[in-house]
Amino acid sequence: MKLQSPGNFRNTTSYISDRLLPKLVLAPTFVSTILFVYSFILWTAWISFTKSKMLPRYELEGLVQYIKLFANDRWWVASKNLLIFGSLFITICTILGLLLAIFLDQKIRIEGALRTIFLYPMALSFIVTGTVWKWILNPSHGVEKLMQDMGFSSFHFDWLVNSDMAIYTVVIAGVWQSTGFVMALFLAGLRGIDDSIIKAAQIDGASLPRIYTRIIIPSLRPVFFSTVMILSHIAIKSFDLVVALTGGGPGYSSDVPATFMYSFAFTRGRLGMGAASSMVMFGAVLAIIIPYLYSELRSRDNG
Repeated sequence: MKLQSPGNFRNTTSYISDRLLPKLVLAPTFVSTILFVYSFILWTAWISFTKSKMLPRYELEGLVQYIKLFANDRWWVASKNLLIFGSLFITICTILGLLLAIFLDQKIRIEGALRTIFLYPMALSFIVTGTVWKWILNPSHGVEKLMQDMGFSSFHFDWLVNSDMAIYTVVIAGVWQSTGFVMALFLAGLRGIDDSIIKAAQIDGASLPRIYTRIIIPSLRPVFFSTVMILSHIAIKSFDLVVALTGGGPGYSSDVPATFMYSFAFTRGRLGMGAASSMVMFGAVLAIIIPYLYSELRSRDNG
């Protein structure tokens, strides 16, 4: 019997460890992703073209569910709320996160403690955040009652039970949760800017506000783009925060597409319409992710 030489044995071992082992380690995750993510996306897309109600039906019926979806007033209320929530959530988080990052970039002594405090909300889930803010904003025992007990009897803050203002309570909770994360993104961007550029501007007599508005902030365009993409993705999927805070109410005044989809698919027995709404949401997510991925890949190719 011919024995394998030590050199060949080492080459075989190296081949297994370098080539086969990573593939074997990643194979279960890859298969699970294909099976439990992408296959269910395709299944949902198929169901959206059927007349499925309580149980799925697989006979294709065309765009019936999409026509019903866009004729549904509740869907348009949910879409309007998503526009309100998304625009305010993204704008306020971006502005506050940038200001906090600039503040911490001044290398103050308690930067570590402040950074921990600002980032702490990110350690909580949106369910916890929504529940806590529901207590805080509850007119019976929250901010309103506290201010009235302090002697401000005319103070009223009933946004949580006001159908016209309920969606803005979701904005408050969402901003509190995500501003620290945005701050961390901008702080990393600020720390990556070359100090020599700032020192040169200071030698030329530029003031600190002018340096930030003319040099530093324009240099953070990639961070701005990433921030908007990530926050948009969070806004579209803001299911748990709305459920925990307002439950979509009063009525369905604070519904968003995610809660609309859940309500129709799982509580009202209209699986086809729920699938159609989820596919519209999926399209919105793709509209956000694809430009982001294109920008990232293009920047790498240019680099």
